Amino acid sequence: MKRTAQSPADALAVSKVLERALTQSGDNIMDLSAASPVLLVFLRHAGCSFCRETLGDLARERGVIERCGTRIVLVHMSETAAFDALLLKYGLSQVDRICDGDRDLYRAFGIKRGTLRQLFGPKVWWRGLLGGVVARHGIAAAKADSSQMPAIFLVHQASIVRRFRHRSAADRPDYLAFCRGDRSVRCGAAG
Repeated sequence: MKRTAQSPADALAVSKVLERALTQSGDNIMDLSAASPVLLVFLRHAGCSFCRETLGDLARERGVIERCGTRIVLVHMSETAAFDALLLKYGLSQVDRICDGDRDLYRAFGIKRGTLRQLFGPKVWWRGLLGGVVARHGIAAAKADSSQMPAIFLVHQASIVRRFRHRSAADRPDYLAFCRGDRSVRCGAAG
């Protein structure tokens, strides 16, 4: 977990992006972050077993995260209908989401494409087997940029409070610990 100190120029750039980023219901992240902290979860693609695992983790922890006063907003690159079906499967159809097929938000938040090791290294293969097959999250064809890395940000009052950038596609952060501001957000096998 990295605490973020923003320069005035960075804060201005982030606030402009947050004003333009609209959820499926037309709310912008700037306004949502004024009302409460927002957990922005940047996903890879709907076919990614790690993204499906993330949705499972968020579904399990959603109640506690929301009771702590944090609102979850998912950012994805998938076709809206396909992604909505996936959210329904995980019981997250009421969660705010932003379709960012052009990856404008990903770029604005500095989330890069992965290297071969980040996307296909031994850890990725092992965790893919565990999450995709053993935990039954499945694997499907990528219909979006499969090289895009995921990340999570906690945004409040139009500022990035915390960020977590995945070192590999297989990282599995503890979302509740991240929202609470625990010093070390562990990665690996969550609950």
